[in-house]
Formats: sequence, C-alpha cells, structure tokens
Amino acid sequence: MEEKKIITLDLTGCKYLGEIHQRIKKAFDFPDFYGENWDAFWDLLWSECDADKIVVMGGKTVSKELMPSIEMINEILQELQEDRKKYGEQIEIEIHS
Repeated sequence: MEEKKIITLDLTGCKYLGEIHQRIKKAFDFPDFYGENWDAFWDLLWSECDADKIVVMGGKTVSKELMPSIEMINEILQELQEDRKKYGEQIEIEIHS
C-alpha cells in the first residue's frame, strides 16, 4: 500500500503576513521564486503540490489582523479540493484551530 503524502502547515503564533508566507513556502517546499502572495500560493499549489492531504493548524492563534489571511488560506485550499475533484483527483483538507 502506497503511503500518503501529508503536508502540515502550522501557523501557530504567526505575527505578520510575511511569516505566514514563509511557513507556507517551507511546509509546501515551494521554490525560491514563490512570490509570497495569494495568486502565487494558488499557482504553486497546482503546479508543485502533490500532497494527498493538507493539514492546517494554529489558524486561531494568530492576531485578529491576520484572520482575513487565515480565511484566504482556507478558501484557497477548499477551492483546490473542489477543482481537483473535477479532474478526478482527490486531496483531503483538514483544518484545525
């Protein structure tokens, strides 16, 4: 049985948007040219992410000012899941507080 590739994005204690993008880059092993914006996140999810499951943790530990960014991450991941399903691919998304 083939082992699933699981990516864990831990956002616990992030204090600014740049830190969120640095954690995204590290968790997903994105290349150095990752543009650290939501369009780049989406693009690289499609071209570089071969995970079977993505786990997001610590979203509720960030400041109120960063909550829109956490919501954006969640929206992008849900859209990824829906789009992959259209192509017969499955990716599991798990979001923890």
